[in-house]
Amino acid sequence: MSLAVDPAARHPYRWVVLVLSWAAFTMTAVDRSTWGPASVSVGEDLGVSLAGLGVFATGYYVGYVLSNAAGGVLADWLGPRVVLAASLFLAGGFMVLFGESDSVVLGIAFQAAVGVFAGCDYSAGVKLIAQWFPARDRGFAMGLFMTATSLGTVIANAVVPSLIAASGWRASYHLFGAASMVVAVLCFLLLRPGGHAMAARRERPGLRPLARNRDLWLLGLAGFGGLWGTYGFITWSNALMVKGNGVSPVQAGVVVVIFGVAAIVAKPLVGVVSDLSGGRRKVPTAVVLGGFVVALLAFGTRKDLVGFLWVAPFLGVAAYVYSPLMVALIPRLAGVRLAGSAAGMTNAFWQLGSTIVPVVIGGVFQATGSFFWAFATLAAGPLLGMFLMLGVREPGTATATHAPEPVARGGEPQ
Repeated sequence: MSLAVDPAARHPYRWVVLVLSWAAFTMTAVDRSTWGPASVSVGEDLGVSLAGLGVFATGYYVGYVLSNAAGGVLADWLGPRVVLAASLFLAGGFMVLFGESDSVVLGIAFQAAVGVFAGCDYSAGVKLIAQWFPARDRGFAMGLFMTATSLGTVIANAVVPSLIAASGWRASYHLFGAASMVVAVLCFLLLRPGGHAMAARRERPGLRPLARNRDLWLLGLAGFGGLWGTYGFITWSNALMVKGNGVSPVQAGVVVVIFGVAAIVAKPLVGVVSDLSGGRRKVPTAVVLGGFVVALLAFGTRKDLVGFLWVAPFLGVAAYVYSPLMVALIPRLAGVRLAGSAAGMTNAFWQLGSTIVPVVIGGVFQATGSFFWAFATLAAGPLLGMFLMLGVREPGTATATHAPEPVARGGEPQ
């Protein structure tokens, strides 16, 4: 059943769509972030070295990158509701199986499987939000949607260390895997696309316009640099604080919780500000990425818990608020009809940073033994992203030479 309404009319059901899309994305973010606080315990249980722990995270992100590219096309082809619900349910199932694994090979395989299915809900969520929210409101909607990634980090770091102390690392994977499956069922039962989307024929989307879109390529490469820093921090910060500075696992978890809470507050705010300022996203994104470089270098020079706690909120803001700005640009650069495919393809590039960085940072820290050089390596990513963002031609600005977002009936961008 669809709701045959004009999305430009701001139908109240759009909030149901936003909340369910956000809940699904939050659960995959929790699933992904569980590895950070659990990694040391998993390594001790399975006999894996510190550098070897990065292979587990890389296994996850290899699957995640592949499914982002495919999941966006599937969301445009089969519909975002089916893709979101099915992929989240399977990701939760493999989380439960990872909690049962007793070998390194099996564990890496299950992590990769979680990544394969967890990568689809982002592009499906972007597609649903683009269908239900007109362009003038998408900054706030995407900002709220993207709080899922930082909220997932907060939940994992608030719950997992204590859960490990009480019941072992396996319990956290069982708990969050089961919760993901429950949210998937709710999404399947309650989500509906807009009537204008249901009226269109289901056919495989043509991707040639995306492949020729220079600005989407630049956005994808800039996001690669940003996520190199963000998910490199999420993956390694706990272990580096524990092994490199003698901070306890629970204290390291508190630092990352503060990091995530700051991002949760900042993401919707930056979306609202960009909406009120005419929807400009390019320059604010470049400025945030520059601040991210500074914050990573500052964190790398801290030596104790107090220092980490002082820098954590600033780092949390800088490490996350560029993402809703980038995501809000995607429907404007590609149009709503191809928003799922464009979101999946750009996020596949973004997540390549997440795939490569765990192994690189593990190698750098093992080779140098330097906490600072590990964070300087992380800072190289957003520095690259800042310069690439300056080359993006934003629709509706003086530097944009291509047509603005296409408009269909009722004034709703398609």
